[in-house]
Amino acid sequence: MGLREKQKASRNRAIVEAASRLFQESGYEAARIGQIAELAEVSVGTLYNYFKSKADLLLAIVSLEVEEVLHQGKAVLEEDPKTASDAVYRLASIYYDHSLVYLTKEMWRTAMALAIQHPDTPFSDRYHMLDAALAQQVKDLCEGLRARGLLCPEVDPDALGEALFLSINGLFTAFTVSDQMTLEDLRTTVARHIRAVCG
Repeated sequence: MGLREKQKASRNRAIVEAASRLFQESGYEAARIGQIAELAEVSVGTLYNYFKSKADLLLAIVSLEVEEVLHQGKAVLEEDPKTASDAVYRLASIYYDHSLVYLTKEMWRTAMALAIQHPDTPFSDRYHMLDAALAQQVKDLCEGLRARGLLCPEVDPDALGEALFLSINGLFTAFTVSDQMTLEDLRTTVARHIRAVCG
């Protein structure tokens, strides 16, 4: 990567991190583009060269979050767990424990709402592509667990992975819409679901 590309990537990251901080502190709706630009130490014009709207910034934050989670999840696929339940729970825990690093529950709710309310948009396409990447990682884990003999040979790893991801993702959605549900509550519930499915 050349110097120009490094500078561009660094500026992009600074803008995304500034937006994440301001959205967390002020709320997505209250945050203003000018404030984000000031926090990132760039002009408003420069910010608009990178992102067209607050929604684009929110999507970039979600993308950063999911890409880091997927990277961390790769280690779980390479481990040699004692049980299938242990491996799936470890992967789900990585997803959950990292979920509030760049985003708040309110930010997740906004991103989910934008993806649902505007299904034929680049925002929705990218959001669902990120979901699909997470689902694929769970399916890949199930494939590896079957290969290690930790799942019955007859198990369809794709179908099992899809079922597990739907549970993991559905519980996360419930967590984001609840002001009472804690991360510990979320982990406890998903552990129960995983044991019920994987034994």
